[in-house]
Amino acid sequence: METPEGLLARLAALGIEQRTVRHAPVFTVAESQALRPDLPGGHVKNLFLKPERAPGPFLLAVVEEDRAVKVNALVRSLGAPRSVFADAESLRAQLGVEPGSVTPFGMVNAAPGAVRAVFDRHLMEGFEWINVHPLTNTMTTAIRPADLLRLLRDLGHAPEIVDLPNPV
Repeated sequence: METPEGLLARLAALGIEQRTVRHAPVFTVAESQALRPDLPGGHVKNLFLKPERAPGPFLLAVVEEDRAVKVNALVRSLGAPRSVFADAESLRAQLGVEPGSVTPFGMVNAAPGAVRAVFDRHLMEGFEWINVHPLTNTMTTAIRPADLLRLLRDLGHAPEIVDLPNPV
């Protein structure tokens, strides 16, 4: 499994500009909001889902932190099987992170095709920088959305930009 330091070195090797800050562990969007003066740009929440019954890839949905998302509506809009939040064991096995540290950077540990990564179009097109954890919730990394997508493609993944359904 990749480490935060290894991930940051990988970004540097690809010539990807980033800014990383260390902070006390944060587990919720509310806790992370206290860090905002040091972290301009878009902030995310990550939903890591597994198919409830059917085989198929896990789903990582990366959305703007304030975006209300109904899981069932999301998976239907993506044509994915009914899904539930993945357990800690699945999170560790697929993304190599602990609960509270879910991040699109976890795709560095996922086998291509094992996790479907989808990104909220508003998040990816609405901000010059987005802020995500670099595999740990004690750090936050600002990265340009296009560079994050480039990294994922370089890793063999096919990230998708989607228009999320409006909650009812």
